[in-house]
Amino acid sequence: MTSYFVHFLFLWSLSVMASAEPAGCKIRITDRGLDMLKYETQKFVEEELSNISMPEMKGEDGRFQYTITDVKITELNLTHADLQFIPDVGLLFDVQNSSISLTFNRRILYWFFYDTGNINASAEGVNINTALNLIRDEEGRLKINNITCDANISKMSAKFSGTLGRVYGFLARFLTTGMRFLLNQKICPALDHAALVLVNSLLETIPVRTEVDQFIGIDYSLIDDPVVTSRSLDMHFRGMFFDLSHQNVSLVNYAVEPVIKEYDRMVYLALSEFFFDSGLFSYYTAGVFQMHIVNEKMPKDLEMLLRTTYFGLIMMLNPALVDAPLSLQLAVNSPPKTSIKTSGATVVMTAIVNVMVLPPGQPPVQLSSMTMETKFNAKVSMRGKRLSVHTDLRRFKIFSNQSALESLALIPLQAPLKTMLQMSVVPLINNWTKRGVRIPLADGVDFIEEVVEYHNVSMHIESAFMENLSSKMH
Repeated sequence: MTSYFVHFLFLWSLSVMASAEPAGCKIRITDRGLDMLKYETQKFVEEELSNISMPEMKGEDGRFQYTITDVKITELNLTHADLQFIPDVGLLFDVQNSSISLTFNRRILYWFFYDTGNINASAEGVNINTALNLIRDEEGRLKINNITCDANISKMSAKFSGTLGRVYGFLARFLTTGMRFLLNQKICPALDHAALVLVNSLLETIPVRTEVDQFIGIDYSLIDDPVVTSRSLDMHFRGMFFDLSHQNVSLVNYAVEPVIKEYDRMVYLALSEFFFDSGLFSYYTAGVFQMHIVNEKMPKDLEMLLRTTYFGLIMMLNPALVDAPLSLQLAVNSPPKTSIKTSGATVVMTAIVNVMVLPPGQPPVQLSSMTMETKFNAKVSMRGKRLSVHTDLRRFKIFSNQSALESLALIPLQAPLKTMLQMSVVPLINNWTKRGVRIPLADGVDFIEEVVEYHNVSMHIESAFMENLSSKMH
């Protein structure tokens, strides 16, 4: 009995630890952002309702026989539309006291008189109340799980034209009653399809697990259901990079989860140190942080300084090696580490540098081994949906792995090696990062007027956003 209880506690503790996974990336859309989304949502709803197809209507009333065809919505005036958050549920799109204009063709037989023509109709007091339930699906994607809809048209009128317009104008009430009933039945199914099919298709454009480049990918799966309050929609993403060739090898997230306290901007993106560390870790496991500097890659003045520094050693090894090419082999020996403070972001990287002489037709000969400690400033920027990082070498230090005496002899190499890194290695790193990585926003949603702020252990990007969303839903 006791063993089963202990086993249960163990499994329960594992589930709690799994559910408590910190987010590497958070996005908050505020009620201010929702105001901009409201216009796009309204356009989208208008387009969907304009495409409602109405069936042919036939009937008779005494001496009258009628057929109604080609019902078309010509105009929607959703002037009193609102989009708001529903705490713990999702979104509410509410339309009150709006109007719809329609046209349809008539064919009417009265005794021996036959009449055809066009009817202009209008629906007044259009009220639509639609609630969207947002969840995290099995793939970790944001999804509309359910929609509740209530639509009602309080009044409808029609104006007849033609020869017998005055004679059977009283039929308008009879016809519009049926038309109002059909419209009420058609609005919610149209919105159901729009939300569950079209909007969910748009949400599928948000990357969940995708490649960044030929070396690494990123996991943007949601770690829990979105958190909805009266003021905001918060989404907590894993925000973890991975090595494409070793996708099951990942960095454990011990970083502090980013916290967003503000509501003033339309959208906030918060990134923890883990977000960047997992990217650097993935590049490290992919073997990217290795470089062989030789021949034309070796700056001439640096090669001359190396020959001067190690001339005596080369002569002691073999005087014939004096004219052999020299090379530097750089390899980062541990995953680089990111630090984010209010003053900015920095990356610390340690590498082993081996100085080699390459005699033709013979194995390389090692002249020296040194440790290189570097610190880079990292400047983050956003363009559209892509996050980019630009680095600059801030601090550089080398020391010998062989003796303290050799460390003193390496002092003249500090400046030229730093220059070589700034001119050769740093541009290579920036070339990897300038393309940037896409953040988890749907097609049609882009950051504009972004402001990057650095906090302790995380950074925030605040923005106004949004362009051309409704066209992406079709």
